[in-house]
Amino acid sequence: MDKPPSPSLSEAVEVRPTLSRTEEIFEHWRRTVGLFLGPVAGLVVYLLPFGNLQSHRLASILAWVITWWVTEPVPIPVAALLGVILCVVSGVAPATKAFAPLADPIIYLFLGSFLIARAMSVHGLDKRFAFGIMSLDFIGNSSFRLLLAYGMAAAGVSMWISNTATTAMLAPIGIGIIGVMARASTAEQGQGRFASGFLLMAAYAASAGGIGTPIGTPPNLIGLALIEKSTGVHIPFFQWTALAFPCLLAILLALFGLLYLLHKPESDEIVGSREYVRSQLTALGPWNRAQKNTLVAFLVAVTLWVTPGFLALIWGVDSTFMKTYNTRIPESIAALIGALLLFVIPVDWPRRVFTLNWKQASGIDWGTLILFGAGVSLGNLMFETGLAESVGKGILKVAGTTSLEGLMLVAIVAAIVVSEATSNTASANMIVPVMISIAMAAKMNPIPPAIGATLGASWGFMLPVSTPPNAIVYGTGFIPITRMIRAGFIFDILGALILWLGLVILLPVVGLW
Repeated sequence: MDKPPSPSLSEAVEVRPTLSRTEEIFEHWRRTVGLFLGPVAGLVVYLLPFGNLQSHRLASILAWVITWWVTEPVPIPVAALLGVILCVVSGVAPATKAFAPLADPIIYLFLGSFLIARAMSVHGLDKRFAFGIMSLDFIGNSSFRLLLAYGMAAAGVSMWISNTATTAMLAPIGIGIIGVMARASTAEQGQGRFASGFLLMAAYAASAGGIGTPIGTPPNLIGLALIEKSTGVHIPFFQWTALAFPCLLAILLALFGLLYLLHKPESDEIVGSREYVRSQLTALGPWNRAQKNTLVAFLVAVTLWVTPGFLALIWGVDSTFMKTYNTRIPESIAALIGALLLFVIPVDWPRRVFTLNWKQASGIDWGTLILFGAGVSLGNLMFETGLAESVGKGILKVAGTTSLEGLMLVAIVAAIVVSEATSNTASANMIVPVMISIAMAAKMNPIPPAIGATLGASWGFMLPVSTPPNAIVYGTGFIPITRMIRAGFIFDILGALILWLGLVILLPVVGLW
């Protein structure tokens, strides 16, 4: 479906480049220096005395890969794949072992969810959900409630599709509302302040919303995979959502309060905003066949994902029926069943047109699949070579924490700090294995700090380069860098505290403490 034009875009804003000239120069030199710094870092680590031969070689490879993850002279998935290749070439692991995680069932959970998300985007189902939430009667023209609804839409959609796609879809909607606001008010300074907060809500809520489900953001599945590989504990879809969704609700309310206080509008009402939102919803037209088919496929996948949780409540976790269901229809198969329906449910049977074709499907994020598999491979090898244990003991000695709660807080903060400099997926690949090893070395339960690091990896809100959603909204020209840094710094702190407190309370409740 063609995207309806935003009538206020040309009236309200002159879209600026994502980065200023100074920032472009910095990025140029960051990538240039990083290109050569990566192999140099690897060589330096290789020349230092370090553990056994296998862990020493892996440490030098990781030094190279992590440097390239942070400086991005090549795409991050390419850097991860280089790490796996070097592991094979240097003899750290045979090819069959190093590349095995690229065929892990969780890869296919990603693939299935990506295909469903792609269909939602192609057929405008994501926009229909977003406009539907924002057009609710109780929202009206209230700037207070509109900001909350905008955040709810961003978080709700990003639980199922990527935060980047969610923000790219919501940013034009936000710009349109800002245009309505600009025409309705002459208080330019106050409305400009609110415009910043409004668009920051799209980026921040989209990134935070991903924690709500296992498929919401790549770090979730990376953390789940590493936990299962190292501890043998499988955390199903229902159990993860029961843990993460309450945290998400608390974070969303905190984010709303923060952005409203920092970017309070001049007026409590935005005259015409309800009419604009409803006109855009009307422009989408009635539900078409493709949208209905996509919704069916999505609901089938979700039903299959949450069914084990309900079965466990009725028959217990150890029941024969429960075990059979988990064996025959794990999360990856459930995702693929929903995705494959898109290729067989027709939109126009006489012309043999189906809900999703391969040309449309090929637009999914294949790089994330490669990054996930390669990252899990490097994480597995960290455990097998003893590197993770060595690093973990060193960090444990420096940190000096002796409690599980303290270690979990360290994990969250470390992941947030790293995610400010590199992608959330790379952050999870770096921090989660180390935290698991630290906990094991300290004879603690590794699951809480691993989950803390997993959730913390989705944070990183201070800079345009921290996440793609940040870059998207910064590129609109409505958000001065100082406002993003201020709001992002405070939200990093709030998020760390809420995640930590939420996990301390909820992990025992869901049986993971």
